[in-house]
Amino acid sequence: MPGPIDIPHLYSPEDVVRFVGRELAAARDQEKAHQMAQYMKTRMPFYGVQKPGREHIARAVKWHFRPSSQAEYERLVRLLWNQQHREEKYLAVQFARTFRLFITSESMPLYEFLIRDGAWWDFVDDIAIRLVGTVLRHERPQISATLDAWIVDEDRWIRRAALLSQVMHREHTDHARLFRYCRACMSEEDPFILKAVGWALRDYAKAAPDRVERFLAEFNGSLPGAVERAVNKR
Repeated sequence: MPGPIDIPHLYSPEDVVRFVGRELAAARDQEKAHQMAQYMKTRMPFYGVQKPGREHIARAVKWHFRPSSQAEYERLVRLLWNQQHREEKYLAVQFARTFRLFITSESMPLYEFLIRDGAWWDFVDDIAIRLVGTVLRHERPQISATLDAWIVDEDRWIRRAALLSQVMHREHTDHARLFRYCRACMSEEDPFILKAVGWALRDYAKAAPDRVERFLAEFNGSLPGAVERAVNKR
């Protein structure tokens, strides 16, 4: 367990970024950093600080800093995101989730930037489900057209985000839109897209199993293997 933290005054996003960098550097573990980079198949450097080791940093910021405006919220997220190490980017996404007041349609351009720039599942899935998905639940009319454009976007991570933004909506899922998105992606060969289709359907089946079963029956047993495996995963 990490020891007590010497928490400085966190008056600005810049203060937070310096604090985060100092704490991560103090907890650096080169062996774990190498293992984490191998697992994520990335050349982006790690400090080697896994999620439990980052939690005390996240809690300290949560209790000692509050963005005063949308602009300050976005500046904090972007400043952390622009740091060198992957853990700083993880914390950027975590702070974007922490300050719920700003998880609105106004933040969608920021979330789209993070998805396009992150371009890997460890970033995209969290952003899609916890950020974009939260906006969708509360402001569906405001962002439906955006997601309709995302599902046909050239960027596979944007398409994946459009699918996964509907995970965890359960009985509040717009099933017509979900099924339309799944149909649009069903002929793809990209495993990241097909697994997302299966994941979204499996999650919705927890609320409406019969409706999902009828949708799957449309494909007469010709579901892509990646979709079928994801749907049936236990």
